[in-house]
Amino acid sequence: MASGQTSAAHSKALLLASPVRRAIVDLLAESDGEEADGMTAAQLAELLELHVTTVRFHLDQLVTAGLLTTSDVKSSGVGRPRKLYRAAPGSLTSADDERARRMLTELLADSFGESGLTPAEAGRRWSRRHIPVDPADVPADTAGRWLTKVGRMIDILADWGYTPEVITEEGGHSIRINLRRCPFIDLAHTNPAVVCGIHRGLIHGALEQLGEPEAQVGLEPFVEPDLCRALVRTPTPFRSTARSTSNPRSSS
Repeated sequence: MASGQTSAAHSKALLLASPVRRAIVDLLAESDGEEADGMTAAQLAELLELHVTTVRFHLDQLVTAGLLTTSDVKSSGVGRPRKLYRAAPGSLTSADDERARRMLTELLADSFGESGLTPAEAGRRWSRRHIPVDPADVPADTAGRWLTKVGRMIDILADWGYTPEVITEEGGHSIRINLRRCPFIDLAHTNPAVVCGIHRGLIHGALEQLGEPEAQVGLEPFVEPDLCRALVRTPTPFRSTARSTSNPRSSS
């Protein structure tokens, strides 16, 4: 991907860190009925309960970034044409893209907004918000239980848009997770430190919620052009599940 394209993607992501701009894009992306052809600044301002001048300021930035398009529509009466705003074609190409966009913008807002969290801290907080804690979850003490925990975490990553592949090592203590189709790939090319931090935080936070607070998480970015690798290890010793048996003695 060319540097100009990745820089543009980074700019779009940071632009959407604003709750107002996210709300505008969401309204236009989800509009239907009479609003399917677009909405005016005045209509958006009414829905958002903001001054129209404030909304126009945000609209101009979204249009410049290519996230929105505009068209002038002649009014039925006398006066200037109405300017309608719509989500740009291809900017939200699928439900997965939409989910990833929402996730990324919330994480960036946590990292670069007033909260001032690091990317890893933002990722861990996201996991805490979205993964319920089961009080029965305790650190796994066998390879099978540990792999079950990792499997649950893999399912969560898949729900978030990743395509993970799992390889076990060290008798199951270490897990190598190949992360393909990263939902943050555009930003990853321009700012890998941010995306790797988010990945570490998401995985670590997910395992914490699943009862594995001591799990160790590492990241290897761009092992291949479309592949990053997570390394997850449990320091908890596994107990042996083998049961000794003795030969019964017949009594005489």
